Amino acid sequence: MDSFLVSARKYRPQTFETVVGQSHITGTLKNAIIHTQLAQAYLFCGPRGVGKTTCARIFAKTINCESHINGEACNQCTSCIAFNEASSLNIYELDAASNNSVDDIRQLVDQVRFAPQMGSFKVYIIDEVHMLSTAAFNAFLKTLEEPPLHVKFIFATTEIRKVPLTILSRCQRFDLRRVKSPELVKHFKSILAEEKIEAEEGALMLIADAAEGSVRDGLSILEQALLNAQGLIKEKDIRQMLGLLDRSQLLDLFQALMLGKVREALDLAQALCYAGSDPENVLHDLLNLIHHILVLKTSSGAGVSLYGDRAKTLSEQLSVPDLVRSWQIVLKGLQELKLSVLPLQ
Repeated sequence: MDSFLVSARKYRPQTFETVVGQSHITGTLKNAIIHTQLAQAYLFCGPRGVGKTTCARIFAKTINCESHINGEACNQCTSCIAFNEASSLNIYELDAASNNSVDDIRQLVDQVRFAPQMGSFKVYIIDEVHMLSTAAFNAFLKTLEEPPLHVKFIFATTEIRKVPLTILSRCQRFDLRRVKSPELVKHFKSILAEEKIEAEEGALMLIADAAEGSVRDGLSILEQALLNAQGLIKEKDIRQMLGLLDRSQLLDLFQALMLGKVREALDLAQALCYAGSDPENVLHDLLNLIHHILVLKTSSGAGVSLYGDRAKTLSEQLSVPDLVRSWQIVLKGLQELKLSVLPLQ
């Protein structure tokens, strides 16, 4: 029986060109490889799931490639094949979250003096580097500043402020950004084309929004959606899966609030919560709706497709100060909800 592979691993990019939403990073790395201007240490920082470790692995593979083309690995040479099969002897990965002691780093430092068995470089990728102890960082300093010519270090972290300045000053730093929703949707479409499954545009937008800029989180949600899809991923199914409101219900609630119909708004909110909608999600959805109406109010045409004519009508009826004030009130309610012991009452 074939072993199951999660989507985040199955569709992990193998070249810089296929990395999603980080062209400002991949372009610089490719140029460094083309012009053979390689630093001794690199630091990739950014939110979770945006491609830090992926970029590190592609970079490590490419600088050892025997015939890279325009800064991209050939994926056909002995070194590339070994890497793709997870059998490369030149690339070492260390998870600093569980290997953060000074002894772990001393053991690594002892290894760097040996030349690579294949290719030009031995590459050490240290994930979550901010988790290293102070003693471990201190044991690293001298080797990091003057490593052997055949050694490259690549660090990845989600907590850049926890990395000592003495380490930062010895690395080339690259800041990866959250991936925008349209880029995520495009990526999802390419995956669904391979899986031969169709999806409604609204469904993919909901998944992209829920991912909050993380490719890995988005793929995890998409994978869950694929398990329930019968040839088509529907928007209503995604809303149910994520605990989001139907747009008509959300518009009813917002309209009642803006018209001052307190009892109607409370009844609607309570009905939604008891029907399974999380109170926090209700407020998040309201914030998103207000944002879209504000965009619609201030820039003609934007947002019409998301909420239809009712949103357009509300944008014409409500002033910008009204919308801004409602945003502030909902945001304050969201903060207070987290402190409430009776969120459904």
